[in-house]
Amino acid sequence: MNDTLVTLVGNAATGVEFRETATGGMARFRFAVTPRRWDREKQLWTDGHTSFYTVWAWRTLALNLSGSVSVGEPLVVHGRLKVREEEREGQRRTFVDIEAVAVGHDLTRGTSAFRRVMRGEPALTARVGSADRADGPDDPDGPDGPDGPGGAGGPDASGGSRGGAERSGSRKPTVRQKMAPELVSAP
Repeated sequence: MNDTLVTLVGNAATGVEFRETATGGMARFRFAVTPRRWDREKQLWTDGHTSFYTVWAWRTLALNLSGSVSVGEPLVVHGRLKVREEEREGQRRTFVDIEAVAVGHDLTRGTSAFRRVMRGEPALTARVGSADRADGPDDPDGPDGPDGPGGAGGPDASGGSRGGAERSGSRKPTVRQKMAPELVSAP
C-alpha cells in the first residue's frame, strides 16, 4: 500500500467524540500542531502558524481514546495522512485527516500512568463523573477511602483508582509526582 504515514506532536483541540457503529467504535477529535522556532534576533521562542487536523480512530483505539484524552492534553499521533477536498456553498475546501494507528501522551511535557484494559472491563474506559463511580468503594476520596471498610478498591501503584479512567481534572498524582517534593528537598 502507498499510504503516507505521519507522526504529529501537538495538543488535543477538542474533546473526543465517540460513537458506536456497526463495525465497532469510532472516535474523532481535532488536533492542533504549532511549530516553535528560536528567534535569534529577539532571543526567544516564537510560535509558528497552527495547523489543525481531524484525527479518526476505530474500534479499541477509539474506545481507549474516549476514556483517556481531554482537551488541551499534549499528544503524539501516528497514522495515515488523508487529504480530501469538498465543495461547500460554492467554495472548494481542503480537509486534512489522520487515520490514527497509535496515540499517546507526550511525555516530554508531563507524566502519564498506563492502565491495561482487559477485555470485558468497559469500566476502565468509562468517563469520569458517571453516577455509578461517585463516592463508591473504589473512589479513594469517597467515604470508605483507601483504608476504610471498602479499602480493597483503593488506589493502584499508578495513583489512579480501579474501575475507571481518570481525566485530567480529577487525576491523582503518580507515585513519582508524590515523591518529587521529597527528592527536591533532599541534600
